[in-house]
Amino acid sequence: MIMADKIIQMEVVTPEKHVCSLETESVIVPAFEGYLGVLPNHAPLITQLGIGVVTYKVGGEKKKMAITGGFMEVADNKMVILADTAELAEEIDVERADAARERAERRLQEKTDDLDYVRAQASLQRAKARLEAAGKLKENKH
Repeated sequence: MIMADKIIQMEVVTPEKHVCSLETESVIVPAFEGYLGVLPNHAPLITQLGIGVVTYKVGGEKKKMAITGGFMEVADNKMVILADTAELAEEIDVERADAARERAERRLQEKTDDLDYVRAQASLQRAKARLEAAGKLKENKH
């Protein structure tokens, strides 16, 4: 059993669903300007989140989820992540994510006049985050 002062109660919620509520030993989140680590007894914090992978430890085992944006609040060993989207690694459709990655890479390579570069880049980041969380990110073969 983990001692109460050695855990963080983590809750992850999106507009569509309650993703998870669990006790974790540590969490690394994709904050807006880089990854941020949170350990038990962390100082109170509110931060904007970016696109990426949340890595957290439960019972000494490392687990992952992909998120896209939102906010995180930490206070009194409780962490609430209000994410635009969040998927636990085991729930990710790897084939769909890989197809989305390929589409985004193709769009970025074509460089057509009507290309919304920011949107295509964000799409690529989301697909890569999903694949990384699922442990299936393949490096480009180019």
